[in-house]
Amino acid sequence: MGRAGTGTGDEAVAAVVAGPLLLLLLLARPPPASARDSGKSEVGLVSEHFSQAPQKLSFYSWYGSARLFRFRVPPDTVLLRWLLQVSREGGTACTDAEITVHFRSGAPPVINPLGTSFPDDTSVQPSFQVRVPLSAALLSNASVNVSHPAPGDWFVAAHLPPSSQKIELKGLAPTCAYVFQPDLLVTRVVEISIMEPDVPLPHTLLSHPSYLKVFVPDYTRELLLELRDCVSNGSLGCPVRLTVGPVTLPSNFQKVLTCTSAPWPCRVLLPSPPWDRWLQVTAESLVGPLGTVTFSAVAALTACRPQSVTVRPLLQSSQNQSFNASTGLPSLSPDHQDLGRSGRVDRSPFCLTNYPVMREDTDVVSVHFQLLDRVSVRVCPNTPSMMRLRLNTGMDSGGSLTISLRANKTEMRNETVIVACVNAASPFLGFNSSLNCTTAFFQGYPLSLSAWSRRANLIIPYPETDNWYLSLQLMCPENAEECEQAVVHVETTLYLVPCLNDCGPYGQCLLLRRHSYLYAGCSCKAGWRGWSCTDNSTAQTMAQQRAAALLLTLSNLMFLAPITVSVQRFFLVEASVYAYTMFFSTFYHACDQPGEAVLCILNYDTLQYCDFLGSGAAIWVTILCMARLKAVLKYTYRCGHRRQCYPTSWQRWTFYLLPSISMASVGIAIYTSMMTSDNYYYTHSIWHVLLAGSAALLLPPPDEHTEPWTCSQKFPCHYQICKNDREELYTVT
Repeated sequence: MGRAGTGTGDEAVAAVVAGPLLLLLLLARPPPASARDSGKSEVGLVSEHFSQAPQKLSFYSWYGSARLFRFRVPPDTVLLRWLLQVSREGGTACTDAEITVHFRSGAPPVINPLGTSFPDDTSVQPSFQVRVPLSAALLSNASVNVSHPAPGDWFVAAHLPPSSQKIELKGLAPTCAYVFQPDLLVTRVVEISIMEPDVPLPHTLLSHPSYLKVFVPDYTRELLLELRDCVSNGSLGCPVRLTVGPVTLPSNFQKVLTCTSAPWPCRVLLPSPPWDRWLQVTAESLVGPLGTVTFSAVAALTACRPQSVTVRPLLQSSQNQSFNASTGLPSLSPDHQDLGRSGRVDRSPFCLTNYPVMREDTDVVSVHFQLLDRVSVRVCPNTPSMMRLRLNTGMDSGGSLTISLRANKTEMRNETVIVACVNAASPFLGFNSSLNCTTAFFQGYPLSLSAWSRRANLIIPYPETDNWYLSLQLMCPENAEECEQAVVHVETTLYLVPCLNDCGPYGQCLLLRRHSYLYAGCSCKAGWRGWSCTDNSTAQTMAQQRAAALLLTLSNLMFLAPITVSVQRFFLVEASVYAYTMFFSTFYHACDQPGEAVLCILNYDTLQYCDFLGSGAAIWVTILCMARLKAVLKYTYRCGHRRQCYPTSWQRWTFYLLPSISMASVGIAIYTSMMTSDNYYYTHSIWHVLLAGSAALLLPPPDEHTEPWTCSQKFPCHYQICKNDREELYTVT
């Protein structure tokens, strides 16, 4: 299962529900019947198992909520089998949930569970995903199969449904933990035939598939695969299915060719195949388990003759390059090519002009590409101009590739158009025949420049790990003869950045890590959303931001009430704590604003710590002041002797205790159950008011009959007892 077609990758990937022992069964089962030979020999297949530590899933609010896994798929792999295990821990606190798992080769998947908009000029392919329901069972499994996968990095990202935005306090409510763990079983072939260019490879195909591969060097223009002299069970015919190329997700351009019984050769032509790598070919017999098919497989490579722009720093070390002193322009020379013993080099005019590009690493997931010894590319109508962007280090796929083109205004005519294509693995060279930017196994990204639109931009989030190519050519759609001698210089700006525009004024670019792999994501605020915090569909206006800041800061003035009461009743410690809480809560919330109405007098973490410390201290000093622990025996005696609390019981309950308890209860209810990200500015401001008002009402009254720190009489000449109500100590004077 999981065979790929030439369109999408739906046939290449399938998800099935599996039991708890599925992984053990997959590891123990023999190769499928299609991989076993009932005749003379058996194809060598080996299995390898990879696993990663489980991670706790989160409800999705931004890309950092997704849990990312990276697997390394070895070369010559013919089958991937992922076992997805999801479990939950938490008992009654757990509810039914649906986990979404995304897959992509070469780079982390670009996902959009919230349905937000991407920045302008951003090209995004929908990710391939499967959903794993988790209901009554504590453990749920699913498996995903991918046949003929591309070697290299494969990424898996998993998350829970979008977050409800409710603010919950840790430890106060029961929580549920959803744990996700993927395991990978790789089946790869160790017996594989190597095809040399233009050298027929005789082959006998039995019931099991046969695996072949051919190396495609740089500057290969076309690859022709052909089956010759086919004989099936002693008669002419070629009942063979050829599968060429790897499966990549989310898109798949793998070629599947079903040959017929006609006597002519069965062939497939691949324009611009991937450069500098092995290309896998799988042949399967269509005559049944007892039939045989013999044929000769031939791979023919056609290479172009590239012109390379020489640069000034290289002139002293190269004798084959010359500099035109009269014009001051670097000269062009053909590159040295090695296409193997039998590769055919196209002796026609040059097929492309290669402009050397320097890669400058500036920071983590930050790269600047610039042309050597020049600022613009010379674009002509006859041959494409090409630049190679090396993003193949394995650590470049976690950012955003930005490409900006600008044509010279004086050189652009009304009838001329500059067409550009951005491709991975190999450049697009067929501008004269097609303008869809499609190579053998990759759908490129098109750009165009004209006299009316001299600028073009392209943003590619999480580009695949590979060599990327930018190719440009001048076209005259209406009159080709007029622009045969035309030349336009195009300035290029090529960057790899962690986050586009650093997530803008309403976002924060954060570097995320999965083991040693680093990738970036934008955490948005003030209601802004999207990949780069550019979606303003739910954004707050400036008036709303200022109102929120004023509510959260000025609501702390309610602490003036308990401060005033404490000072009047000589509770100086309590008054100091309330003043401390009011000050740091005010400036912490002034610094905690998500928009432009922000004021920070200290470091954010320092203000946050001081605010939390003051809130906790204010609650405790209020409780301790109410208790009057040092006079607890005296007041217990008074309440028992008078059979009522002091002062009068109904007054205390009516005007102080009941209102304060009600305010505290409402405040706690709002703080624990009603506070969300959307209403935080209002609910938290109400919490400030209720907390301060409750503290003011809960403070105990002073002693009605004695002034603090006074004696009952003036000091006479005999012994008197001087009383300190605050410390309940008695001294003899």
